[in-house]
Amino acid sequence: MSSSAQKWNTLTVALVGATTLKGREVRDVLGERGFPSSDCKLLDDDESLGQLDHVNDEAAFIQAVVPENIAGAEFAFLAAAESYIAKVWETAVRRSGTQAIDLSYALEREPSAILRSPWVESEQGGAPPVAGDAPVVIAHPVAVVLALLLGRLRRAAAIEHASAVVCQPASEHGRRGLDELHEQTVNLLNLRTVPSALFGTQSAFNLYTQPVESAHTPLPETEARILRHFRAIAPAGLDAPALLLLQAPVFHGYVCALFVRTASDVSAHQMEAALAGPHVSLVRGSDQFPSNVSIAGSAEILVSLRADAGAGNGFWLFAAVDNLRIPAVQAVECAEQLLRARLRGQRQ
Repeated sequence: MSSSAQKWNTLTVALVGATTLKGREVRDVLGERGFPSSDCKLLDDDESLGQLDHVNDEAAFIQAVVPENIAGAEFAFLAAAESYIAKVWETAVRRSGTQAIDLSYALEREPSAILRSPWVESEQGGAPPVAGDAPVVIAHPVAVVLALLLGRLRRAAAIEHASAVVCQPASEHGRRGLDELHEQTVNLLNLRTVPSALFGTQSAFNLYTQPVESAHTPLPETEARILRHFRAIAPAGLDAPALLLLQAPVFHGYVCALFVRTASDVSAHQMEAALAGPHVSLVRGSDQFPSNVSIAGSAEILVSLRADAGAGNGFWLFAAVDNLRIPAVQAVECAEQLLRARLRGQRQ
């Protein structure tokens, strides 16, 4: 084995936000894909310090997010809450000199940061160049779904209009979202006052799109982020769809109702054929359908398609995607691509 190959088999990665939902998902994906690291440092906030956890069936303790615990790692996966990553970025992560792969979106406005979606990039011929150790920000999963589906549908016919209604799950707010939705549900069933510190209103047994001033992250802010990410990763000439984001009383998974009107006549069969390809599983018939339940734990986008009953050249797509698994898979894929690029650079 060459010395460079040996290096990649012994590299270290750091996981900031190891106890979060996204952090655990990244850890699972690293193991499932056989990422070539001999050590994964588990780092998190003060509340989690000293907790016993595991990496590849071996015991590991949660450590502090300080430069000396990140330095020497090939990559730092940033999976904690956006506010926490913004807090430790300058003082710990940047100072460590380690390349950051950000799943929190905290670094998207960093001047040197590059917004990425390997799935969409593969449709356009490959990954963009990354200068030095510039931080990489993983695109929002809804932006990835919309860019991938609309980019493929355009192969069948030019798109005259597209609009999407997207339902956001509680887990997009991390464990706090899951806990508050659970507490609201229990309290409502027991005729007690519901807590609303995170959502700002009742989310259990409810659907809403209006901005709530006291919400932790108002829905319009997330809408704007999705559209911003879509415009950054989508193929050239592909317009962003009209978008409406709803807060849904579900724990996991985004579901999206996407309406598309084509500029010319095209059949549903032709549209389905255009969708075929990696990362998209087309569901036909009534035995299985895209839903929050059917997509749990999957790294695929489940999609069904049918012609609209009233609009000429109109089609409805219903898509479901695991909001935790998709960013984790793409974050690890980015790290794999960067490792291969560095290995090629050493061999030249």
